[in-house]
Amino acid sequence: MIKRVLILDGYTDEPAGLGVPPYIDVYPRYIAGAIWSVDKSIFIRYVTVDEVRSNIHAFLKEAQEYDLLIVIAGVTVPGKYLGGTPIKLRELDQWFRVITKPIKILVGPAARYGIGEEGGRIAELPSKIKENFDVLVKGDPELYVYELIRYGIEKANPYVVKRDYTLTNTFAKLGAKIITQHPNYGYNLIVEVETYRGCPRSIVGGCSFCIEPSYGLPLFREPRDVVEEVEALYKMGAKHIRIGRQPDILAYKAIDAGVEEFPKPNIEELRKLFHGIRMVAPDLETLHIDNVNPGTIAHHPELSTKALKIIIEYHTPGDVAALGIESADPRVIKLNNLKIYPDEAFKAVEIINRVGKTRGWNGLPELLPGINFVYGLIGETKDTYRLNYEFLKKILDAGLLVRRINIRQVIAFPATRMWIYGDSIIKKHKEIFKIYKEKIRREIDLPMLRRVVPKGTILRKVFTEKHVGEHTLARQVGSYPILVDIPIKVKLKQWIDVIVVDHGYRSVTGIPYPINANTSPYKILQMVPGISKNKALEILKRRPFKSRKELLKIIGSDLAKYFTI
Repeated sequence: MIKRVLILDGYTDEPAGLGVPPYIDVYPRYIAGAIWSVDKSIFIRYVTVDEVRSNIHAFLKEAQEYDLLIVIAGVTVPGKYLGGTPIKLRELDQWFRVITKPIKILVGPAARYGIGEEGGRIAELPSKIKENFDVLVKGDPELYVYELIRYGIEKANPYVVKRDYTLTNTFAKLGAKIITQHPNYGYNLIVEVETYRGCPRSIVGGCSFCIEPSYGLPLFREPRDVVEEVEALYKMGAKHIRIGRQPDILAYKAIDAGVEEFPKPNIEELRKLFHGIRMVAPDLETLHIDNVNPGTIAHHPELSTKALKIIIEYHTPGDVAALGIESADPRVIKLNNLKIYPDEAFKAVEIINRVGKTRGWNGLPELLPGINFVYGLIGETKDTYRLNYEFLKKILDAGLLVRRINIRQVIAFPATRMWIYGDSIIKKHKEIFKIYKEKIRREIDLPMLRRVVPKGTILRKVFTEKHVGEHTLARQVGSYPILVDIPIKVKLKQWIDVIVVDHGYRSVTGIPYPINANTSPYKILQMVPGISKNKALEILKRRPFKSRKELLKIIGSDLAKYFTI
């Protein structure tokens, strides 16, 4: 009889879905809901891998007190993370060898596909760590756990796969309260919400490296079911939501999905979805999206424009439509069955800019494209690097805005065509990859970031996350937030506004806003845009100021917006 369940979130990162803090993905919520749908009295403790690392000995001891231990793990899209570090193969190997009492099951991409710890490496197969677990769930974790709790481990099918969302919709609502156990709850926790799974392009095989086509044709949730889940999350205190768990938000309930490679956006259903969310969660502080197939925009520009406008009508600024462009080399595009050719990709970037470049209340444009490039693909040559660079340079020279450029090396998974190539192409181009990555960061990313957030931009509601020496690292909540380096120590876990005063390749330097002319140190005063070192010294010399009028005599009216006394 199972009465106590421990869920360890080792974090997941997939083409459609992110679960690295401050994100929480669907897995823990669906699994908790599946358990409580059978027996509401079952005690569930949810813990993240970073919490475990802080006291591993206590965790190993505590784990023996549970009847069931569920480990969620797997990164299939490599990234760099500030909020947490996904569980490592070494940890899966060492920790769960010594835990003996509970039934131990491994779920997520690690169990289904393998363990990809970083780009440029072949994914490790689950067989390397399967001896530490009683079950590796190859199907849908929530359905397996539901069967396990209801019928027992002997009758539960680890390969069970959903044919519809009937049970999952119930689990999603019941499991919403598990978010209250997340360490980021009440602060900057952002909840990833699913609208469908599967890929419209699975009818033509999908991209060579991507696991999403393995789910088959799209299986959609109804708008009311998504809205009811958001309502349950909102009632549990969720303030930040990303409609991110799908390969293309514009293909949600799309017309001819399953028939056409690039189905037409369904404007009516998208409006039902986003309008419904705002009706049940009117005070959401963040409502963002993630993936958009650039091919959808290029093939259906008018409908896509309408769809993007609907998203902007209901979302919050600073949103990013992540475009899986992958390569600007026609040969690589053809051999890997990628989505789109360079001219079409450029058109998609233009359309998103036309709709979303207006600056919102939080200091950022409403909606900008993000660009994903993947290196190490079939047919890649040294010329691929030149073509990718020239494509990005064309965007920069055209005066367009791009929120961020992801430069990734492919992880080869056994479920994909890339598996037979492994990391052979990456090894061949190891040096040129380093050269071009640095060149893109220096010549594209830096001027682009200066364009997206010019000096003097005030970024609102930035959350302070980490101290590094005497500096503080902070970010807004949302899809691909800009990292802000504050050059002084600021109290952590608080919301502040900052003034952008300088730029790095992938981050900005920001100082707390407004600037208190009477108390701010010289280090901060001389960083204010328009304040020279001599003027900063004069402010120090003249303070304390008794009125703004006194201060304005020194700084002038143009800079008054930055200061208080």
